[in-house]
Amino acid sequence: MATQLRAGDPADTTPLSAIDVSDPLLYAHDSWRPWFARLRAEAPVHFQPNSPFGPYWSVCSHADIQAVEARPDIFSSSHEFGGITIVDLMGEFNLPQFIAMDRPRHGEQRRVITPSFGPSEIQRMAMEVRARTAELLDTLPYGERFDWVEKVSIELTTGMLAILFDFPWADRHLLTLWSDWGGDIEKALNPETNLVRHQHMLDMTHYLDRLMAERKALPPTADLISLMAHSDAMGDMPFQERTGNYILLIVGGNDTTRNSMSGAAHAFHQYPGEWAKLIADPARIPAAVPEIIRWQTPLAHMRRTCLEDTEVGGKAMKKGDKVVLWYISGNRDESVFPDAERLDIDRPNARRHLAFGFGVHRCVGARLAELQLQVLFEEMLKRKMTVRVVGEPDYVPQSFVHGYRKLPVVIDRHG
Repeated sequence: MATQLRAGDPADTTPLSAIDVSDPLLYAHDSWRPWFARLRAEAPVHFQPNSPFGPYWSVCSHADIQAVEARPDIFSSSHEFGGITIVDLMGEFNLPQFIAMDRPRHGEQRRVITPSFGPSEIQRMAMEVRARTAELLDTLPYGERFDWVEKVSIELTTGMLAILFDFPWADRHLLTLWSDWGGDIEKALNPETNLVRHQHMLDMTHYLDRLMAERKALPPTADLISLMAHSDAMGDMPFQERTGNYILLIVGGNDTTRNSMSGAAHAFHQYPGEWAKLIADPARIPAAVPEIIRWQTPLAHMRRTCLEDTEVGGKAMKKGDKVVLWYISGNRDESVFPDAERLDIDRPNARRHLAFGFGVHRCVGARLAELQLQVLFEEMLKRKMTVRVVGEPDYVPQSFVHGYRKLPVVIDRHG
């Protein structure tokens, strides 16, 4: 197995062959930056033969990640070859979902979901997003310590997901539970916790299947469950495919925006001058949103599988090789984003970030995620809220979902 890395190990002198950036400790301790900087400088396409997830290629530069994503016919996302995360889930744990499909099946199912995130639907949801955000912020105390993740990030994103699904409001906490288990690749790697994870996925599918059956018996509406129920491409999916697509929509609609909201609170605390710019001129908020998403990168990686012998960055890859695209590294690529570690709301090319992916698999809900962040910042400024982090963040200890379990904060009222 690869040498186990520790938070204090020297990234500049560890042999390249020992570097395994899938190590959960790097994310639990927020110590991943120097390791990716080393790879970008010395081995932007890097092979690790002995990780707990098996052998894999790391693709770490912005340009190489885009080059791989631009060739979906060579670099497959399909569950048949391993799917879209570094962990290989086999048998009943291997769940088909449209993000883990290749053309044409990917496009057929994606088109079912896309109308829910079109311009007219985003405009329709904007008032509801604002009302819910305002209502939540009005419950928050000034000058008292609380957990931003629990009180703000989870509440806002789980509520938005419940609206998208037309999910029973009293049970919306289940969406958070399913998202946490479904997106945790470390739990999937461990046989014991993977069984627990599998049971949660079964419970989720049975619950959502009941909603699907109810919606199928009614005229079509705009919620995601109804859209799937009344479509040719997704209305009669097998059980595992339903499970896969349910968890895709839940994790995609919950974890990513949740961790961008938490990352925003942390980033503006570390770079208070950037929040001061927004206080002085709230019209700059739309430009700040993509920079926050770049800085946080709520999904650290996506995975592809080679369908034929090929080459990336001068390195020869074989058919069947696992290729991991480290968005978290591409978004720190200094050749694209100078002074990349710094939050800079005036960064002119922040929209070149890779956090939503690139090419045919680009995140279908990107605009809704941006809307939620924009509204959150606008409503915070209306209430003269400045967030101050008052304790050590508790980070998600895994290399797929990149985020926070807890973030202790106090809200101050600025002048």
